[in-house]
Amino acid sequence: MIHIDGSQGEGGGQVVRTSLALSLITGQAVEITRIRAGRKRPGLGRQHLTGAQAAARIGAAHAEGLALGSQHITFSPQAVLPGTYHFAVGTAGSASLVLQTVLPPLLLAEEPSTLVLEGGTHNSKAPPFDFLQKAFLPLVGRMGPRVSVELERRGFYPRGGGRFIAHVEPASALEPFDLLERGTVRKRHATALVEPAPAHRRARDGGAGGVSEPARA
Repeated sequence: MIHIDGSQGEGGGQVVRTSLALSLITGQAVEITRIRAGRKRPGLGRQHLTGAQAAARIGAAHAEGLALGSQHITFSPQAVLPGTYHFAVGTAGSASLVLQTVLPPLLLAEEPSTLVLEGGTHNSKAPPFDFLQKAFLPLVGRMGPRVSVELERRGFYPRGGGRFIAHVEPASALEPFDLLERGTVRKRHATALVEPAPAHRRARDGGAGGVSEPARA
């Protein structure tokens, strides 16, 4: 079993996500201690816990310590099981980071997978859905696998409630590519996404609500 200090580096949830993804790919069991030890609320938050639970399901893993606030988990995967899965954070925690936990092993699985993910889709400290769709996944496609995503609902802090679907077509091996130059800028534009105001606020303001559709400039 590989022992990992979860407080190393910047000490965030990325240590947990990367460790679990690599554990699934290599089949190596891991023990992660001092998870997010330096944070205001140390241990597994809702989003980290959902990612770990998703990894356990996909890897048919024996896992201990998977609970809110836990700073110590063990994870022993068996085999990566492609299929159809539904993972819901239950808060505005990032659904994109849950995908980040389980996508690497599914890229090399024997069969395609479909993931339904619920939670935050546009978070201030996590990759938003648009980044996944327009920047990250096209680069994944250059390695061989094909991953497409469909947004059904946007989810913002603090309500969450977002939902998207990811379809994963794996590859037998990942092809390398170079990404050393940014390339020519072809176009610039900005998109602002604003959650509609709650009903009671719209009534108070005489019916004026927020912007439900993207505003582009």
